[in-house]
Amino acid sequence: MTMNDIAIVGGGPAGMAAALEAARHGYEVVLVAPSGTFLETDERTTAVMMPGIRLLQELGAWPELADEATPMRTMRLVDGTSRLVRAPTVTFQAHEIDEEAFGYNIVNRVLNAALQHAIDASPRIRVVDAMAETVSFGPDAAKLALSDGETLQSSLIVAADGVKSLMRETAGIGTRTWNYPQTAIVLTFAHGRDHHFVSTEFHRETGPFAQVPMRGGKRSSLVWVERPQEAERIATLDSETLAGMIERKMQSMLGAVSDVSRPQCWPLSGMIANRFGAERLMLIGQAAHIFPPIGAQGLNLSLRDIADLGKCLESAGADPGAVAVTSRYDRMRRLDVTTRTGTVDLLNRSLLTGFLPVQLARAVGLGLLAAMPPLRHIAMREGLAPGAGLRSMFSRPLREIDRVAAGRSSWRTEAR
Repeated sequence: MTMNDIAIVGGGPAGMAAALEAARHGYEVVLVAPSGTFLETDERTTAVMMPGIRLLQELGAWPELADEATPMRTMRLVDGTSRLVRAPTVTFQAHEIDEEAFGYNIVNRVLNAALQHAIDASPRIRVVDAMAETVSFGPDAAKLALSDGETLQSSLIVAADGVKSLMRETAGIGTRTWNYPQTAIVLTFAHGRDHHFVSTEFHRETGPFAQVPMRGGKRSSLVWVERPQEAERIATLDSETLAGMIERKMQSMLGAVSDVSRPQCWPLSGMIANRFGAERLMLIGQAAHIFPPIGAQGLNLSLRDIADLGKCLESAGADPGAVAVTSRYDRMRRLDVTTRTGTVDLLNRSLLTGFLPVQLARAVGLGLLAAMPPLRHIAMREGLAPGAGLRSMFSRPLREIDRVAAGRSSWRTEAR
């Protein structure tokens, strides 16, 4: 039996980032990651927002990513519906909240490779190419039996083993799940005009249609949400016909569309675990929550799981799996995950319904964001990090008080 401090089960980006975070706090880590966990040819992209970028910097993965990632300096929301009540276009500029960018769009293959290289360079992480077959949780340790015959004994298990998590199910943690009458079409495309680092999301009756800039200025990734039958039809179209559809739905903002990659379709669903921490166990990533691709919440929420995991490990001492530690993690994640779940679900359903009062409320809300910079600033900060928008409401007046006080102090000194 092999003893270690923390076992991470799952070798996707969330699992790899969690292993690096645990090692950064001085723990001996085993990463249970069967080969083939992710595709080395995965050309899909992920929009990682600035709090996630800062975490990647701390984990040592960012230097390899910096030249490959594309900044999102402007985000634009466009009402692409044909309903009676339509919302105005809202434009968010990162410089309005003193950020260089809201985040960076990164090719999954590149992100996975950077995390893997950081793991290879860490002396505290051992990678095991095996599957977790059984697990038991006890008052003093958790035991994990692997497909290669090895047994691990760990103070803490971090479950990053996906929506059908063996760790979560064995611990008896239930989930709430739901399905949407939607399918996401994911692809990349070239365009005639430079995107100038602008990401545009069209809100349509069937769901969002979101373009995100990629390297080179004239290529973007696209998440296009449709009804399942329509998504299946679109996936069978030839490249030229598909390019024409994309250009029309983009309102020719980026000029002629060409070189469309093969579309991939993903049925939309949601899931949230009833608990995020239990005896000797913490849940992260899709073992804890699943979101539709709206507002770039998927991996970004997982990275916030890992940031909170790190905060818990800072003061965990020799027993990172103690009930006090896992309970604290559960409390920390609950508000963020449940709030984001409700917000994303409400936004998505508001697009699907034709109920006039709902459409009116949505239009008024976006109209206020467009017309009121202070409210827009709060929304931007809150979108990047939970609580940041509300904190800014109070910190700005305090900074003004400090500035005025400093000015008065200087005046008194000169008067003397």
